[in-house]
Amino acid sequence: MNTKQLRQKFLQFFESKGHQIVASSSLVPHDDPTLLFTNAGMNQFKDVFLGFDKRPYSRATTAQKCVRAGGKHNDLENVGYTARHHTFFEMMGNFSFGDYFKRDAIHFAWEFLTSPEWLNLPKEKLLATVYAEDDEAYAVWRDEIGLPESKIIRIGDNKGGRYASDNFWQMGDTGPCGPCSEIFYDHGEHIWGGPPGSAEEDGDRFIEIWNCVFMQFNRDEQGKMNPLPKPSVDTGMGLERMAAVMQHVNSNYEIDLFQNLLKAAARETGTEFSMDVPSLKVIADHIRACAFLIADGVLPSNEGRGYVLRRIIRRAVRHGYKLGQKGAFFHKLVPDLVAEMGEAYPELKERQSQIEEALKNEETRFAQTLETGMALLENALSGSQNTLDGEIIFKLYDTYGFPYDLTADICRERGIEMDEAGFEREMAAQRARARAAQSFKADTQLAYEGQDTEFRGYTERQTEAKILALYQDSEPVNELHEGETGTVVLDHTPFYAESGGQVGDVGYIFAGGNRFEVRDTQKIKAAVFGQFGVLVSGSLKVGDAVRAEIDNDIRNANMRNHSATHLMHRALREVLGSHVEQKGSLVTAEVTRFDISHPQPVTAEEIAEVERRVNAAILANVAVDAEIMSMEDAQKAGAMMLFGEKYGDEVRVLKMGDFSTELCGGTHVQRTGDIGLFKIISEGGIAAGIRRLEAITGLNALQWAQNQERLVKDIIAEVKAQTERDVLGKIQANAAQTKVLEKELAKAKAELAVHAGAKLLDKAQDLGAAKLVVAQIEADAAALREIVTDLTGKSDEAVVLLAAVNDGKVSLCAGVSKPLTAKVKAGDLVKFVAEQIGGKGGGRPDLAQAGGTDAAKLPEALNSVADWVGGKLA
Repeated sequence: MNTKQLRQKFLQFFESKGHQIVASSSLVPHDDPTLLFTNAGMNQFKDVFLGFDKRPYSRATTAQKCVRAGGKHNDLENVGYTARHHTFFEMMGNFSFGDYFKRDAIHFAWEFLTSPEWLNLPKEKLLATVYAEDDEAYAVWRDEIGLPESKIIRIGDNKGGRYASDNFWQMGDTGPCGPCSEIFYDHGEHIWGGPPGSAEEDGDRFIEIWNCVFMQFNRDEQGKMNPLPKPSVDTGMGLERMAAVMQHVNSNYEIDLFQNLLKAAARETGTEFSMDVPSLKVIADHIRACAFLIADGVLPSNEGRGYVLRRIIRRAVRHGYKLGQKGAFFHKLVPDLVAEMGEAYPELKERQSQIEEALKNEETRFAQTLETGMALLENALSGSQNTLDGEIIFKLYDTYGFPYDLTADICRERGIEMDEAGFEREMAAQRARARAAQSFKADTQLAYEGQDTEFRGYTERQTEAKILALYQDSEPVNELHEGETGTVVLDHTPFYAESGGQVGDVGYIFAGGNRFEVRDTQKIKAAVFGQFGVLVSGSLKVGDAVRAEIDNDIRNANMRNHSATHLMHRALREVLGSHVEQKGSLVTAEVTRFDISHPQPVTAEEIAEVERRVNAAILANVAVDAEIMSMEDAQKAGAMMLFGEKYGDEVRVLKMGDFSTELCGGTHVQRTGDIGLFKIISEGGIAAGIRRLEAITGLNALQWAQNQERLVKDIIAEVKAQTERDVLGKIQANAAQTKVLEKELAKAKAELAVHAGAKLLDKAQDLGAAKLVVAQIEADAAALREIVTDLTGKSDEAVVLLAAVNDGKVSLCAGVSKPLTAKVKAGDLVKFVAEQIGGKGGGRPDLAQAGGTDAAKLPEALNSVADWVGGKLA
């Protein structure tokens, strides 16, 4: 059974058991700051398990793409050297949301694995583990499945703490968790290893192929286990591992999917195909992770997810280099991957050219770094040392851009220890920044268990409502008093909660003469809105009848900018190409900020054309219509899905005539003409392959145009031009004249400085073997250099140290006549003085410059020069 057949068979089995087949979610977890990447099948259902989200089904099954290459869940260093570690893998899963629990989950797993209709695995080859305290699961295995007690293994807290067990599953430091029951396959006595819980459990004989997680708790930030509203099931079967079982091989790299990728890696690196070459396994594994991450919108960068992607690409390229491939090769494996997995994951085929381009660009960028870094590292490792010095590791990283991870990888391969402590000392500041960039902290959600909020803001600007809950400092309260900040939850609300890039509404909540100022609106849960703000007057109590009113001016401005964003998105794709995808957005009353995938700056001509198309759509004044439909119907209608938005099974499709059709839950104008004027005011790069555009609409755009007109008039008056057409010529003429005057001034200053410097030599201190000139003068750094060069050129025995103070900062320049540089070096002299005034510097033996920040210590520092020079001449 090949991998494609196995994937399909799993989904068909659980569909026959009443499960809804749900498409894999993105590798970038939307609305979940606790995760770097999607690393398990249950990630997309996390809010369902927590009770924050509801689905129209209580049973689901998925083939979920996962990455474990960053943060807590990181298998990167093991890839290529073990039989089963991967950066990217597929997790087949079945889920119950308060429906069935332990008994059915175990029976489903056993039926699929052992039934002749499905996988027909020999029962004697299987054994199970349970959490030591889980008598219920143990009894199901023994009394209902009929597994002998010798093949049911209890595993307790074997990882150093309470619930720290191989059989207690948790997604992260916080979140859903619970005991689990794993199923292992025995590959046979010919392979070394023992059953789970034994001293030989790390061997490859007994391999976990299935994990039934029984979701019972939610671990909070304090480590407390809170029972979930409804006990649920999260089951995972590793597709690659199970394919190895079905194809009667022991290593995942021997299955059909990897065999084809390994052969492609051998072809592109010019290497003879062999299963004994770890580098081929690294390359074959990494092409999957890299291609899928790029397909899901991640691009190489120096922080966060982009940094992890860059690490994986560079690790693959380095292994190609190790095999002798010095040219770009990695991107050429993408068509082979598409052939293997494009049918199951169409996004690979749809974005193939973008994936290839991104990989090729990164390979090309890394090529010179790799060439230089490898040569330096090989030289450093050429001796007989057992440890690589931390300063060398840092120099490779900081000076030559050679990644620390690759240095570690190479040292590990050769059995050489790394001076990590030394590297950490050198790298403290950079590592602090890197940690900040990759920090993913859980959002604190208010503990709310009441009814959902009915959002009426699409059609109403004010609504009569009742207060369902009040919070102060994240704690529930029964009453808020004047001056207190807090959160109000209503049964009905016109306030739009921040989502899809659009900021939350602001306004007021009135209860008679009591007034609460709403400063932001956020979702507490999927369908529960929280109005955050301050009580301006009076008091509010839970149960109070209130009137909620949004700020109309701000809402209207938000709508204009949001609708304009949709039109801009369409225009950008038409003008720049279909590769353009939204990578983020922010819609406020003042501006719409829009990030897109595009490899180079958007030109002025392209911006002008985008503006023309958007304003043409505005002038057409077509209706803006919204319709709720199924995801399938929305896709058939050609609706575009926006990056970063989380969609359910039913979606809101927003249509603006023939100009734009997108999925969007935001608030919008009624007709495109309501937007008014549209103008792009800025464009720039924010990461490799990512451009950011900012645009304004309506009265904001009018004010911008008026400011520009006023500025042009001021410039016309300033340069004394007759008309706007004369302005550029006047400015160019003035700039040319300024350059001429600057050159003449610089020449005059230099001549004066040299003339003044000549007098200094007449006053030089005679040290016998040298004439010493030490002085503080009025000059800039460039003039200091001119004077010192002139003085040392006029004498064979001059030692000169000149200083100047400008804007509180000290400039130093030292010079030594060449015949004296064997005894006195200008670089040492300037360093000696600079260290006394809080600075540093250096240069050649005959000429050196430095700076300092403590001008008050300059006189004392200059007085110390004679003794220092005299000591060198002695």
